[in-house]
Amino acid sequence: MAEIFSTLGTWNWLIFGFILMALELLAPGIFLFWLGLAALLVGLLSFVINPSWQTQLLLFAIFTVAAVPAWRHFARSAGSRSQSNPFLNKRTEALIGREFTLEKPIVDGTGTVRIDDTIWRVAGPDAPAGSRVKVVQADGASLTVAAA
Repeated sequence: MAEIFSTLGTWNWLIFGFILMALELLAPGIFLFWLGLAALLVGLLSFVINPSWQTQLLLFAIFTVAAVPAWRHFARSAGSRSQSNPFLNKRTEALIGREFTLEKPIVDGTGTVRIDDTIWRVAGPDAPAGSRVKVVQADGASLTVAAA
């Protein structure tokens, strides 16, 4: 077993790192990526300082353990980016509470309103065209409005 470790070299670590990263593509979960990154770092350091196999294994362990806080930091920052736009992919929910002008009157409970470049079907109490309405509920492509 010691013979296997004693033959560890720069190229072995680099190949091992790339294999781990390739496996991450097959089974995504971010775990193997960090192990692969640790192996690549050991391989790059082996180019510079040529450590013993014991030092290489110790460096791999240290880099792997250091990858956990790094992953948590990146995951947290990615989570804050997604919270900066809570209505991403929820366009209709972003319209709730906003006021618009009716394009066509609400007759028998249905009418239309223009929002940006799109005409939306609205439901609510009868109102003439040009009156201001406030979106109170969104259901699919239909909005429920009330007089503003």
